[in-house]
Amino acid sequence: MQLNVGIITISDRASQGKYDDLGGPALKEAVAGYQWTLGGDTLVADEKRDIQRAIREMIRQGCNLVLTTGGTGVAVRDVTPEAVREIAERELPGFGEVMRMESMKITPNAILSRSLAVAVDQALVICLPGKPKGAVECLDFVVGAIPHCVEVLQEVPTSC
Repeated sequence: MQLNVGIITISDRASQGKYDDLGGPALKEAVAGYQWTLGGDTLVADEKRDIQRAIREMIRQGCNLVLTTGGTGVAVRDVTPEAVREIAERELPGFGEVMRMESMKITPNAILSRSLAVAVDQALVICLPGKPKGAVECLDFVVGAIPHCVEVLQEVPTSC
């Protein structure tokens, strides 16, 4: 199954042009390295409705995997988990657990991460940290489960 990936950078400052988006480009490079198809990318502010609208739009455009970067910390403006949970059909807690567990081997601050994964319609949405290096590392920690998860969500028959 070919993965068609949407990338959403969630950042107040980057969306206001106060600094360059580095997370989105880092994830684009990772997506290319996995030989997945980039279906689209966008940059939105840390606003629930903007995040939800961007995810829904990526799915409407045919993305079966949506990666977000940013808004998963503990700051007051970090609302990505809340926004995503409101539109999710199911949360897949193993993704966040593995991302935090593996990240803890790198930095003690990983315990502050609220990274998660959910099913929205027939797409997998994975919310990654905002730091480019952290986003790519966390994606790499869970990449092995992604194709099968998307196949199941897309109701593609599997051999098992």
